Amino acid sequence: MRVVIRLLQFFIGALAALLLVGVWWYVPSEMLRRPALTGTSEDSTLRVAGLRRNYVLYVPRQLSENPALLVVLHSARSNGEQMRRDSGYGFDTLADREGFLVLYPDGVGGRWNDCRKASSHDARRRQIDDVRFLSRLIEQVRSERNVDPRRIYVTGYSNGGQMAFRMAAEAPQLLSGIATVAASLPTAQDYSCPPPAQPIAALLMNGTQDPINPYRGGAVTLFGFGDSGRVLSTEQTAMFLARLNGIESEASPERLTTWGPVWSERQLWQAPGTPPVELVSVHGGGHLLPQQGYRPPRLLGRVDPELDGPEVIWRFFSQL
Repeated sequence: MRVVIRLLQFFIGALAALLLVGVWWYVPSEMLRRPALTGTSEDSTLRVAGLRRNYVLYVPRQLSENPALLVVLHSARSNGEQMRRDSGYGFDTLADREGFLVLYPDGVGGRWNDCRKASSHDARRRQIDDVRFLSRLIEQVRSERNVDPRRIYVTGYSNGGQMAFRMAAEAPQLLSGIATVAASLPTAQDYSCPPPAQPIAALLMNGTQDPINPYRGGAVTLFGFGDSGRVLSTEQTAMFLARLNGIESEASPERLTTWGPVWSERQLWQAPGTPPVELVSVHGGGHLLPQQGYRPPRLLGRVDPELDGPEVIWRFFSQL
């Protein structure tokens, strides 16, 4: 009888998981407004380790003579072109204004091989060398476009944020800073590769009501299903990076947007002669990159209607 009950529980759980995945994909999302971009998006490929890898490079019409390069890494089950939409084309709009390049690479099978030990997706099982791919791609774009090597930045959303942490650990010599959204460092027992060990400027942007990456730390799940290991709390992650940079002082919170059901504040750790660490906490916010141009699936939570995530990220990088 117990076997029958367990089988029944298993099938009910499997059915619920399938329904949840269906809702994940089919809850409506839409562009609220698409900006009138002046630049061009170039689709191309790069062969690395026997694989043909895809990417999109956004080139503004008024490109600076020695432009900065911003690499934007998508979330799981996504790609570079989808990431442009997830960000409301906010990074492209900023590139038009500021004259920098935006690079949107694709992970293998919609995933990045980050450092979470519990991950079981295809890129992880195949041990795809995404650090090598991204490093080669950055070097290629830097050479071809005369990029300023002192202004190369990586930002990532969710799985892409975890990949940004890995780039900071394994290719820090290429980067001047990282920014992560809806991601926190894995706990020591759930880390499959060495954590960052060299000082690096870093910004974190996490929602306090994130249903996937828990703001206060703990198990990373897909709305309670699956197991992607455990992560530190958002503030523990920020403090780890601040201490890594040699910053011992405490940060004082500063409100960024008007208080309401969802509102944001910033904490900044800084000291003379060392890279800063900034934490943007979206109180009441979900598993999202805040912006006003694209409405994400409702299951991911709420956004701060006043917070422009791409603008905040670029402001941080441009002040380094």
